[in-house]
Amino acid sequence: MHQRFLRRHVPFALAIAVVVGACTTQRIPPRDHEHQASPAGAAASYSVAQTAGLPAGAVAVSQRLSTSPRHGEWVMIRSGTNDSVRAWIEYPERSTKAPVVVVIHEIFGLSTWVRGVADQLAADGYIAIAPDLLTGKGELQGDTLPYSVATSAIRSLKPEDVQRQIEAVGHYGMSLPAALPRYGVVGFCWGGGTSFAHAVTAPASLAAAVVYYGTSPATAQLASVQAPVLGLYGGNDARVDATIPPADSAMKAMHKVYEPHIFPGAGHGFLRAQPDSTGANARATSEAWPLTISWFRKYLGA
Repeated sequence: MHQRFLRRHVPFALAIAVVVGACTTQRIPPRDHEHQASPAGAAASYSVAQTAGLPAGAVAVSQRLSTSPRHGEWVMIRSGTNDSVRAWIEYPERSTKAPVVVVIHEIFGLSTWVRGVADQLAADGYIAIAPDLLTGKGELQGDTLPYSVATSAIRSLKPEDVQRQIEAVGHYGMSLPAALPRYGVVGFCWGGGTSFAHAVTAPASLAAAVVYYGTSPATAQLASVQAPVLGLYGGNDARVDATIPPADSAMKAMHKVYEPHIFPGAGHGFLRAQPDSTGANARATSEAWPLTISWFRKYLGA
């Protein structure tokens, strides 16, 4: 286990919580209405300096997407007999076929910020597909649901439907002419817990999972995990961090791959709110994203 996790005590007595409460072919200009944890003015200089090789934070993502050279498009993906899921795809600029990464959104739904994460994954060489798991759950404002609608609607989702849709998106991605036949998942907040849960339910075609500050599944569910799981957590996120030790112990006892990293001083949602926590979120981002790409390089290829 990563040394940061060994140095940090996370009390087992804390209750394990579930994270709730929380096709066009041209690039669509992003909407500049993201939820911002920091005032835009306070982060203006930071938003320019931090972009190289890292996903943009919420305050910088609109600029990043508007100047991206990569191709992105909206598609509808059939996910069952009677339903489909809307998704945003970003393609890498490369001459060879690429692995696929499914990007699982937060409780806020498929936001501009999540599309920015997909853009960075494409910059790193992956076909990134971000499904809107709230498809049909409300009236869009531009390309996204209002946050109040999204955070309410996400409570109505059935886990089995969510996992079926993610699997369908992964298989859709692998079927693309430019894709290799393997996929991984990465998720944030609610999507982080959903990413870990996908490792529980997914078929053998899932090659890797990355969890950003999402709760771990119940230990009784972990026996079916086949894919290696990377966990990336903020040190100031005790509610989520309390779910790490039971998962870590169970995964190790079953000789499964789970590698948790806890970044001191960083808060929940550090990849989105990069200017926050007096620099700790930015430091966490600068360490967590290279770990993410190294994980996908190792288990998905490049």
